[in-house]
Amino acid sequence: MKISEYGENDFGVVYVQGETTPNSNINEALKKAGGKPKDCGLDDFSAAGPGKAKPEYIITLKHDLNTIIVVECKNSTKKHTSEKLDHPKDFAVDGALYYAKYLKEYFNVIAVAISGAKKADIKVDAFYWAKNQTDYTELTKSKNIILEPENYLKLVRGEKVQKAYNLSEVKATAVSIHDSLRINKMTEKLKPLFIAGVLIALQDEDFSNDYDKITSFNILLDSSLSAIERVLSDGEISSNKIKEIKGKFAEIGSVIKLRATPLSDDNSLRWYINQLEMKIKPMMDYVGNTIDALGIFYHEFISYSSGDGNSLGIVLTPQHLTEFMADLINIDKKSRVVDICCGSGAFLVTAMGKMFKEAATTEEIEYIRKNNLYGIEQDSDIHTLALANMIMRKDGKSHILHGDCFDKNTIKKFKNLKDTNGNPVVLNKGLLNPPYSQKDHVELEFLEQELELISQGGEVAVVCPMSCAIGTKFKDVRERLMEKHTLKAVFSMPDDIFYGQGAGTCVCVMVWEAKKKHDSKISTFFGYYKDDGFVKRKKLGRVDAYDKWETIKSEWLRLYREKEVVDGLTAKACVTHKNEWLCEAYMKTDYTKLTQEDFQQTINDYLAYLIKEGNVYEE
Repeated sequence: MKISEYGENDFGVVYVQGETTPNSNINEALKKAGGKPKDCGLDDFSAAGPGKAKPEYIITLKHDLNTIIVVECKNSTKKHTSEKLDHPKDFAVDGALYYAKYLKEYFNVIAVAISGAKKADIKVDAFYWAKNQTDYTELTKSKNIILEPENYLKLVRGEKVQKAYNLSEVKATAVSIHDSLRINKMTEKLKPLFIAGVLIALQDEDFSNDYDKITSFNILLDSSLSAIERVLSDGEISSNKIKEIKGKFAEIGSVIKLRATPLSDDNSLRWYINQLEMKIKPMMDYVGNTIDALGIFYHEFISYSSGDGNSLGIVLTPQHLTEFMADLINIDKKSRVVDICCGSGAFLVTAMGKMFKEAATTEEIEYIRKNNLYGIEQDSDIHTLALANMIMRKDGKSHILHGDCFDKNTIKKFKNLKDTNGNPVVLNKGLLNPPYSQKDHVELEFLEQELELISQGGEVAVVCPMSCAIGTKFKDVRERLMEKHTLKAVFSMPDDIFYGQGAGTCVCVMVWEAKKKHDSKISTFFGYYKDDGFVKRKKLGRVDAYDKWETIKSEWLRLYREKEVVDGLTAKACVTHKNEWLCEAYMKTDYTKLTQEDFQQTINDYLAYLIKEGNVYEE
């Protein structure tokens, strides 16, 4: 809840302390409440102090005129709640409920009590007091979590809580949960699989509604396992995979400290479930979100586990790069998209989001979920994360296969896939970030394999090391690619685009048209797209701090679609498998933009190269 944004908001109106509302019923209730007395039980309506009541905030809601939110705050957590809730002047909970008992004469009231000066240490309790009812209900799922106003309303109604992506909140939640699991001495390998299991279990409606009422660790663990099985079975996951996931999740039962923590306490099994349900799941449930919130959460989470961020082999493709690549190949609601090295599912999540934005009906959205997204992941643990990611987005039966993308049986399964109408699946778009520096297969062989799955005329966008685009390397696979497929474009990307992920490789993005032999007499488009407007920020990595990216992306796409040549930025050239596939080899320099610093940097780079090669000696 961004309670600092007082006044008119999308959800309604926030009135700050002492502000008069235009609603006579609110004003009348606050007049009856008067100034908060020092001592007053909840059933006592006779102890109102002089003057008019002044809660910190009153919030009215556009979509429910019969419900309001009242917020009471205290600077110190020592002033959060009294034992008998009978000191409204001195304690946040007591005060919030004091106001609510008067407001409930006219409204359904959501009372929120917040105490503490630092965000990391605040205490939060929320309550729902229905109009004219004697008793209130505690909203236990939002304990110590501040929700947006409309999400409090959804919580009361039992609806799915949704929220827009928030990087700082993802990072804060990842740190909090990781530190807690470390204290509980959960193994590094088990941590992310535990998270995936909880998120899968939360997709089960019965479990989501009832877990917070369970008081036994064993019963909650068994209930989680049953929910996982129900969700995965509905997703048509193989029985062996279900057994594997359940077996790994069941290992949390042997985490002694976790088992010993009372479910009512922080750092308990129920606490973890609640944190994920209220903080991460809402971002994944947000329909308009093209961001892989779960993948980013895992990356942040795992980076605190091992220090290198890659203990499970997860290297996230930057979000803005996945969107750029999806736009390059014009993914729309009719696209059938595949990623044969899907990792946690970042490309598929981006593709899904773009399709949803074009969908006009809920029926179209459901069809997209069930028929338009396909992936392969070899690593068993990462496959589990991808399953959790897609299942949480209700993709119907999951089309994320566990297997080797070079294995004939895995490919056979893919080629035999049918859609919900019983028709063969025709894949026409591919997105790919293959694993780098593998011993058995070079990056372009993963591209070659994905192109084989794409129908004639379909397109694949792949991000790969720039070494793949140099004519002296990988000649055989480059020749094979051009014998069957067309290289439409190559874009040199910013050198530090993977900054902060332990992947320092300079990369390019290629666009290929499937099953159409490359014609070396037709020019390929090249882009020198080194400046995406992102800057480095401590603890955040590369960020679009100055909101330049959307403008830059639009220009990059326009130049490609119109095949416009701009000195220093784009070029066109006819190439074969023997040539270099990088803009740097063909573009003309724009000398008007050169500076003394550019000249000095070039000299420095050349000198560094000579020293590295051993061609510079001191006398």
